[in-house]
Amino acid sequence: MDLKKYKAKAKFNQKHCLGLEGYTTDEILQVLALAFELKEKQKKGIPHKLLEGKTLAMIFEKSSTRTRVSFETGIFQLGGQGLFLSSSDLQMGRGEPIKDTSKVISSMCDGIMIRTFAQSIVEELAEYSSVPVINGLTDLLHPCQALADVMTFYEVHGTFEGKLMCYVGDGNNVAHSLMMACAKIGLDLALACPEDHMPDPEMMKKISQEATKNGVAISIYDDPKKAVIGADAIYTDVWTSMGQEADAAKKQAALSAYQVDEALIARANDDCIFLHCLPAHRGEEVTSGVIDGVQSAVYIQAENRMHVQKALMALLMK
Repeated sequence: MDLKKYKAKAKFNQKHCLGLEGYTTDEILQVLALAFELKEKQKKGIPHKLLEGKTLAMIFEKSSTRTRVSFETGIFQLGGQGLFLSSSDLQMGRGEPIKDTSKVISSMCDGIMIRTFAQSIVEELAEYSSVPVINGLTDLLHPCQALADVMTFYEVHGTFEGKLMCYVGDGNNVAHSLMMACAKIGLDLALACPEDHMPDPEMMKKISQEATKNGVAISIYDDPKKAVIGADAIYTDVWTSMGQEADAAKKQAALSAYQVDEALIARANDDCIFLHCLPAHRGEEVTSGVIDGVQSAVYIQAENRMHVQKALMALLMK
């Protein structure tokens, strides 16, 4: 399938992007196809003011580099405007009910993006919002990142069919959304995590059901050296996610054998790429030789966050 020439089989029916679980395969492919189209237009300097005059409220309860820059730049390129709102800017940070915040902001803006801690906050915000809500990251899910991940994989390899994505490290929010995306689009996945740092069991159940439905193979290993054999991409993330700093020493001890180094990536396919959602801690989850090496696609991946988010905003905010 040529995603750049992909024609949707059905209408895009999503109102929000809280996660990828409720998205159909066709809807995810629509997002990716539009992302490639918008990326090409941006590179060629072709205007694409699909959301002219629209406003996106951007709520940040967690700090960010890529999420803020990609959404704020993206909505501007689409002809709209982004409003940065930190916890200190909002009454929500002083105890105002999420319901009230949602109703007020959605009465004035055309879309809401939120980067926060609990998934329940995003879901409650969406419940009372009259406009689309996009999950910019929670402790459970990171759907925009997963869309950028599979876009980057396709951009490099040109297909998902017969390919293998390998995730090594902590079974966190990034892993949850990546696995769901792979299960939806037909990309086989190998997972290597310590037993005490496996993905959430409920998420694994949902991902397994989706993978079975779409004929996707998900293989689970406790040894990363076995997991990476035949891989077309090796993905890792920081060992200590934001808000888990108190567990840093414990997590480093548990995950030290899961570092992606030159020896590990050499066991994968010759054209294997390295992926990381960033920020990265060189010398911990990945060596400098890998992330700064010729197989690294992390900066393409980071840029693609903007393109998939532009596509999402365009499809949701219309």
